[in-house]
Amino acid sequence: MRVGVLTGGGDCPGLNAVIRAVTKSLIHHGHCEVLGIEDGFEGLRGEASRARLLTWDQVSGIVHMGGTILGTSNSANPLKDDATLAQVERNVRALGLDVVVAIGGDGTMSLAHGLARIGLQCVGVPKTIDNDIALCERSFGFDTAVATATDAMRRIESTAYSHHRVMIVETMGRHAGWLALESGIAAAADVILLPEIDYDLQPIIERCRRREQRQRYTVICIGEGAKERGAGLTVREQVAHSPDPVRLGGVGHVLRQRLQPHLQSEVRTTVLGHVQRGGDPTAFDRVLATRFGHRAAQLVIDGQFGHMVTLQGGHIASVPIAQVANTQRKVPLDHELIAIARAIDVCLGE
Repeated sequence: MRVGVLTGGGDCPGLNAVIRAVTKSLIHHGHCEVLGIEDGFEGLRGEASRARLLTWDQVSGIVHMGGTILGTSNSANPLKDDATLAQVERNVRALGLDVVVAIGGDGTMSLAHGLARIGLQCVGVPKTIDNDIALCERSFGFDTAVATATDAMRRIESTAYSHHRVMIVETMGRHAGWLALESGIAAAADVILLPEIDYDLQPIIERCRRREQRQRYTVICIGEGAKERGAGLTVREQVAHSPDPVRLGGVGHVLRQRLQPHLQSEVRTTVLGHVQRGGDPTAFDRVLATRFGHRAAQLVIDGQFGHMVTLQGGHIASVPIAQVANTQRKVPLDHELIAIARAIDVCLGE
């Protein structure tokens, strides 16, 4: 078989580990020819496709590297219109692809599912620092992002107590609070605000005021998709024709403006932004990404197309891409970590 491999959506620590594992497994066990498609679906939708042969040597020595050697794009939409879809079909035929391994988040899985309309077989690999892919309990890249955000908050805490400030740290995560919740708990944040729980301002004010009298500083972790009760989401920009057109960001600054008039302490906001997506993957993410890549190659070799690799109950499995497309996995309100946060008196803005 001739197999295409692409990385879609935002970059993520562990992508190269997947590329390495899937390519080597396909070459060694499946005797396949593997083509790396450049810049995600962008490499399939132009007038001429952008792809290159992936050899054993080319994917060696990349397991520890952040980013993706293939490049990626979170704005390319091969399903934008009939003309674009027809061009993708021509490119796929010109490349002689039998199947594409699509490594990406829920947007990439939705596109992979939609490409079945032109007969393109796909196998999915879940990728996101947000940990919000349905039917997958943990995606690679998440562990690295949690470690990065935790380290950042610990560093910001030293400034908070030195200057007696309220420091707000905004994490990524879109509409899911996994990243804010786990990094907030790991960094011992005093207030953690999640997209799943609309917050009231008064409990946050009261927590900050109490800490002004004793500890004299407060650290607040807020997910970019969080919002005050009765308010809307804070949208940074909208990108037309993108699988993820609404880009969130800036809610930390909104919260600072709302808090400052009620507090004696100076309130500052730090938006961690893309630093959470960059850098080398943790050992956990390298291993998980390698497991995912190997299983994806097995699905290709066994002809189990239309499935996405997943982690369930600690075991590598697979689920139909159709069950993952256009869905997101949010933090359940009865989740153990939310109960623990309440038990140790973390303010959730309730």
